[in-house]
Amino acid sequence: MEETRLCQWSVIRSLLAVLQWWGFNVTVVVMNKWIFQKLDFKFPLTVSCVHFICSAIGAYMVIKVLRLKPLIAVEPEDRWKRIFPMSFVFCINIVLGNVSLRYIPVSFMQTIKSFTPATTVFLQWLVWRKSFDWRIWASLIPIVGGILLTSVTELSFNMLGFCAALFGCLATSTKTILAESLLHGYKFDSINTVYYMAPFATMILGVPAALLEGNGVIEWLHTHETLVPSLTIIFSSGVLAFCLNFSIFYVIHSTTAVTFNVAGNLKVAVAVLVSWMIFKNPISGMNAVGCGVTLVGCTFYGYIRHLLSQQLPGTPRASKTPPRTPRGRMELQPLVNDKLDDKV
Repeated sequence: MEETRLCQWSVIRSLLAVLQWWGFNVTVVVMNKWIFQKLDFKFPLTVSCVHFICSAIGAYMVIKVLRLKPLIAVEPEDRWKRIFPMSFVFCINIVLGNVSLRYIPVSFMQTIKSFTPATTVFLQWLVWRKSFDWRIWASLIPIVGGILLTSVTELSFNMLGFCAALFGCLATSTKTILAESLLHGYKFDSINTVYYMAPFATMILGVPAALLEGNGVIEWLHTHETLVPSLTIIFSSGVLAFCLNFSIFYVIHSTTAVTFNVAGNLKVAVAVLVSWMIFKNPISGMNAVGCGVTLVGCTFYGYIRHLLSQQLPGTPRASKTPPRTPRGRMELQPLVNDKLDDKV
């Protein structure tokens, strides 16, 4: 009886964790789009700065004030040699995401973001000469095909927004691969990652944001009619961006890898549906099919990764090409940490 109750509580806890993660993620994405489209605040660098500042303050409060999460100590030298380069790529990743939202619909942006597994595998194969199981390559076919179909049939296509989203995938992949080498030896969670990277990201982005968008922001402040409610929405998006990081920390400890993979792909579908209901952006039938094919491919890709992660170190390789990466269980699968890709 006791085991049944524990099992039921585990299921409920996992469900609640996934729902709150969905809620924060979808809300942040929709609020950012609302800021750019409805509030006419067309300054993605400034919005990113607000998110970094709020996230830095939030992480400090959680770790230093409320002590809800222990601080992972990092040597001062490592902060500049390891954390700073990661923060630079982290900054580019977030900025490109917001730039893409400035020009393309949420549905299109979220679908392109699903291209990240393919860019990660390709970069590791190209740069590190890492070889993968043939099933990994096969699982990328529907992802690439779905992205192509979605892009060709997108009714609100914008080249700048498309390129920003695509390069955002490359930045996410680069961040993941760099983390494997630069952060080796540090077991960072999402809160500690933001604690160290958000201040650096604010410092990196502050000057470009002031130079490129400062005059426009000042003009917007003087001409916008509903200033206080609009500023409340902008800063609330920053607070929710940090809450998203905390929700990731919670969902990681409440779900299995398989559950997280499925929930992550369903999250994209939820974001697409909610954004369509709010912004009414036109979506053709073939565009919806392309999005669906992409999500199915991402789910299959996650399933294959899970299967490979369960293999013993002695499992035969699918490729005979000598790799330059360590031999072992992780050799046949890419360095993609899907659970941390949503950090803001």
